[in-house]
Amino acid sequence: MADQRVAVVTGASRGIGRVVATTLAAAGQAVVVGYAGNEQAAKEVVDEISAAGGQAVAAQADVADENAVAALFTTATQVFGGVDVVVNSAGRLSLSPIAELDLADLDALHRTNIRGPFVVAREAARRVRAGGAIVLFSTSVVGLQLPGYAGYAASKGAVEAMTLILAREMRGRDITVNTVAPGPTATEFFLDGKDEATIEHLAKQPPLERLGTPADIAAVVAFLAGPGGRWINGQVVRANGGII
Repeated sequence: MADQRVAVVTGASRGIGRVVATTLAAAGQAVVVGYAGNEQAAKEVVDEISAAGGQAVAAQADVADENAVAALFTTATQVFGGVDVVVNSAGRLSLSPIAELDLADLDALHRTNIRGPFVVAREAARRVRAGGAIVLFSTSVVGLQLPGYAGYAASKGAVEAMTLILAREMRGRDITVNTVAPGPTATEFFLDGKDEATIEHLAKQPPLERLGTPADIAAVVAFLAGPGGRWINGQVVRANGGII
């Protein structure tokens, strides 16, 4: 369809990014399923979307590589005709007290969680069509300020700092820019290595007394990327059940 919106979703082969991709597809958007390395998982997302009657294609890109990201957007244009929605859900997590922080881990966090969003946002600012939306990802840990999360929270704090600035730089182009900051969310990545007591403790923290689900977060992204979210711009949305 000529009026079909096209979404580029990075980190879409697993976790929250995967559910964002399928949710946007269910809302009628054609989706470029961006992935870093797991081609099979990305193909499974494409198959799931196709089986439900949607349109999708998988494309590999390291979000910190400007040439790969440009190629990702070019794929969207060549296959579907353009780009209307960009969701950067690709990210990296590394935990350590500051005193014990391995600077190689800090550099890796910086590359994926700061350089990556800037590279994706830069390409999005150049390519997204009027009426479009750019959605970035932070974390509610920026507010919770938990020990061990300094490197990760600092990298995501950079994303929050750029959100309103980018929104203002899009003045006159009818493009919104927002960031979603999830709280504890029940993904395989989050649950890995945690015992039942730890999971139960985290689930009891929000007033709603449960962990978030990828679908909870994807619904927020879909709202911001859809017609109902057009008046929300330059905001950081803490999707965390009231944990802070």
